[in-house]
Amino acid sequence: MMKSTAVDQTVQESRNEVAPNSVTQIEAQEVNRESGAVVDQPVLFFDGVCGLCNSSVDFAIARDQKGRLLYSPLQGETAARLLSEQDIQNIDTVIFRTAEEGRIYRRSAAIVRVLWLLGFPWNICGWLLWLIPLPIRNFGYRMVAGSRYRLFGKHETCRMPTLEERTRFLP
Repeated sequence: MMKSTAVDQTVQESRNEVAPNSVTQIEAQEVNRESGAVVDQPVLFFDGVCGLCNSSVDFAIARDQKGRLLYSPLQGETAARLLSEQDIQNIDTVIFRTAEEGRIYRRSAAIVRVLWLLGFPWNICGWLLWLIPLPIRNFGYRMVAGSRYRLFGKHETCRMPTLEERTRFLP
C-alpha cells in the first residue's frame, strides 16, 4: 500500500473544503470536560506548549464574544479521545474538529473556520484567506509552523486557563 504524500493530503483537503452557508453548519458536538454532556460547540486543538499557538488561542478567546469555541491542547485527554494518533503526533498542525459532521480541518483550513466564527471583522479576514488556494495557504502555514518554536518560543507545560476561561477549555 502506498503512503500518502503531502500533495495527496493537500488535494484531499482541497476536495473537502467547502464554504459554509452559516456558522451553524460548522458547529460541533463535543464532550464537556466536567459532566461528559454533549455541547454544540466546535473545538480548536492546538499545540499547548507553543508560544505562537497559545497567543493565537488568547487572540481567539478575546474576540469570541459569544463563546462559540472550545479549546484543547493536542497533548490533552480530549485530543487522545477524539483525534487519530496521526493527528496527535503531528503536533505542528492546528486542528478544528466538528463532531456533528465528523469533519476535521487542519492547518490553514482550521484557521479559516476559526476566523469565520469570530464575527466581524475577523470573518471577513477568513473569507479573504479562504479565497487563496489551499495549497498556497498550507505552504505559508507550514513555513510558519516549521519555525514557530524558534520564533515564538516553547513552554515547558501547556497553558493554564484563567478562572474565566476554564469553562472553554477541555482537558
